[in-house]
Amino acid sequence: MSQSQHNIKALVITPTFNEVGNIARHLRELTQLELDVLIIDDSSQDGTLEFLKEEFQVNSRLNLIVRPGKLGLGSAYIEGFKWGMGKKYNLLIQMDADGSHRTTDLIKMLEVSLADSKLQMCIGSRWVDLGEVENWPKRREWLSRAANRYIQIMLKFPIKDSTAGFRIYSTELLKRIDLDSIKSEGYSFQIEMTKKALECDASWLEVPIKFIERQHGKSKMTFKIIREALIKVTLWRFTG
Repeated sequence: MSQSQHNIKALVITPTFNEVGNIARHLRELTQLELDVLIIDDSSQDGTLEFLKEEFQVNSRLNLIVRPGKLGLGSAYIEGFKWGMGKKYNLLIQMDADGSHRTTDLIKMLEVSLADSKLQMCIGSRWVDLGEVENWPKRREWLSRAANRYIQIMLKFPIKDSTAGFRIYSTELLKRIDLDSIKSEGYSFQIEMTKKALECDASWLEVPIKFIERQHGKSKMTFKIIREALIKVTLWRFTG
């Protein structure tokens, strides 16, 4: 996908920590789409960082930030947003490195975003019509659906997949959000970003995607992370 023909600059932001089994394919597919990529690595110990440093020398579309340790998903995205805004990108894309977010869905989401100049937040959604997940146990699917329904009820969100990590933001919207005020990590980071965007009256759309469970490496999602996020949602409900 050529960005020049749309007169936009888009950047894919991907935090990494121990993704050696996935990162090469992730970068290859995004480079084929002619998209710039910013990887924010939290000092991976499995060879991911060494691969990224080598790739950085030969891939002109790759940008790399190395952080001193595992500082978390939320702070990585905030750092990435600020970097992307500083480089004058128009669209900033959140995308995982583990293969769960497909480039075919990214193309669809970009087409939707480019077709509507007023759209400020495009969410790759598992829980709208035609959205789906692959290789998830029923218990995990039920837990995610129930958590998102709880969020809808408690925070009065119209969005069905507030925990989705596959998103496209306009920099116009991100400049209106106080990014320094966001302290959430992981699961709750996506919810808080949704909350902040809706408070800014952002124009948004959920696009159905097919979410595929990772084949390499271990998922960083745990029941404890989900429980902590839902506690935050409950507190937001009563404290604003």
